[in-house]
Amino acid sequence: MRARCLWVLAGLLAGALGPAGSWAARLHQECDYLQMIEDEQRQCLEEAQLENETTGCGKMWDNLTCWPATPRGQSVVLACPLIFKLFSPIQGRNVSRSCTDGGWTQLEPGPYPLACGLDDKAASLEEQQQTMFYNSVKTGYTIGYSLSLATLLVAMAILTLFRKLHCTRNYIHMHLFMSFILRATAVFIKDLALFHSGEVEHCSQGSVGCKAAVVFFQYCVMANFFWLLVEGLYLHTLLAVSFFSERKYFWGYIVIGWGAPSTFILIWTIVRIHFEDHGCWDTINSSLWWIIKAPILTSILVNFILFVCIIRILVQKLRPPDIGKNDSNPYSRLAKSTLLLIPLFGAHYIMFAFFPDNFKAEVKMVFELVVGSFQGFVVAILYCFLNGEVQAELRRKWRRWRLRGLLGWHPKHQPPWGGGSGATSSTQVSMLTRVSPSARRCSSFQAEASLV
Repeated sequence: MRARCLWVLAGLLAGALGPAGSWAARLHQECDYLQMIEDEQRQCLEEAQLENETTGCGKMWDNLTCWPATPRGQSVVLACPLIFKLFSPIQGRNVSRSCTDGGWTQLEPGPYPLACGLDDKAASLEEQQQTMFYNSVKTGYTIGYSLSLATLLVAMAILTLFRKLHCTRNYIHMHLFMSFILRATAVFIKDLALFHSGEVEHCSQGSVGCKAAVVFFQYCVMANFFWLLVEGLYLHTLLAVSFFSERKYFWGYIVIGWGAPSTFILIWTIVRIHFEDHGCWDTINSSLWWIIKAPILTSILVNFILFVCIIRILVQKLRPPDIGKNDSNPYSRLAKSTLLLIPLFGAHYIMFAFFPDNFKAEVKMVFELVVGSFQGFVVAILYCFLNGEVQAELRRKWRRWRLRGLLGWHPKHQPPWGGGSGATSSTQVSMLTRVSPSARRCSSFQAEASLV
């Protein structure tokens, strides 16, 4: 159970770009030893069936070691099984059996754990502590993803139902929300496939459903990182480019956010089928993992560079001679908002993605899995619930609903003095359509700046 929990959490940590390679390497080594034991067992049993009758003790398999045929009255000394190298700090120990009139004797100097230097009490205590830690981590990220999923679904409903909130900026936010929703869903599906199904052996041939769950998980993780990159690209474009077609750029963002990850995941899936089609595809210690890791690291690096460039542009815009220290300037408020978006630009991913592997793994696991699981919740709060446009629209809808409930008013029954409002509204709409792109971007900045 401990190895299985470690395997699953290492895969999840890999999806978050935490360096769980040392754990995965240990599990992979365990698989190699288990495969070696299976091969030795098959060979031992086949040879035992073919050997002639002897007056001593025949060849015997005791689930870990193959004891050769031995004449009566002699002893056999063999080295401890290789798998104990994973668990015991003491190496070079031997075990022995003697052939007597009654057959093979018991293992000497004792059972395998004692004879090969494995302290049962210490190992049991360590296993209990690690199992408790893994279960705590799993509980933590389950709570985080559940809270993020619920919050993101409400935010998606708000941005979808209110037509006045429909614009390119909010469309990009909605795609980002969807990537977080898919990521949380993929985590639950993967846990269901690996923890609660029959996929108990990470060393055996995984089922198609288990592999599909891992492929879906890897795609959702990569798409989430790429949509964070799209948010950075869009904000940088608003600040740096004077005139651009939002519709044209939007379709480009769609290709980056959903198309690029599908390409890399498809390549990884095909290569995995042909070269490493074993287990449930949740191993991350081979070179094939770089097909997924390299694009994600690149997106994190590019997004961090964009963040630095955005800060530089904002600093330049905040220091013209005619502005001074006017805090009411929209760019000043946008600068404060941008500082709140540091986690969304991947600053913490930069720090942990390039940390050495010998860094304390438990800290990385807690930070990447538990803290990272609440990222969707933070995104929903920043991009939706603290957004000034969203709050104004919600208040308007609330007042309208209360007015309708108290007075029985219906929007179809307009008061007689409102007849001229149509022309006024038409004039206002035509005036808004003639606003310059820079003015529209300023309005967009003010909407984001309402976060603070």
